[in-house]
Amino acid sequence: MLEKAGITCSMSGRGNCHDNAAMATWFATLKCELGERFDSTHEAMRQLFDFIEVFYNNQRRHSALGYSRPADFERAGLA
Repeated sequence: MLEKAGITCSMSGRGNCHDNAAMATWFATLKCELGERFDSTHEAMRQLFDFIEVFYNNQRRHSALGYSRPADFERAGLA
């Protein structure tokens, strides 16, 4: 069905339970911080932009990046 629609499946083969762990963690963090419901599409887009670009990439430190901020990590050329 995916192939027919021109979509490439992003899942690995059977038994690889860690394949989607990073994205599952990301969405869990997002839902915890912002919730799952918004008053409007415009409000959702505004809140998502603020969370990702203002907080997540520029303020929040990430253990996977040696406790640096993603924006600092990229500017340092470590990405």
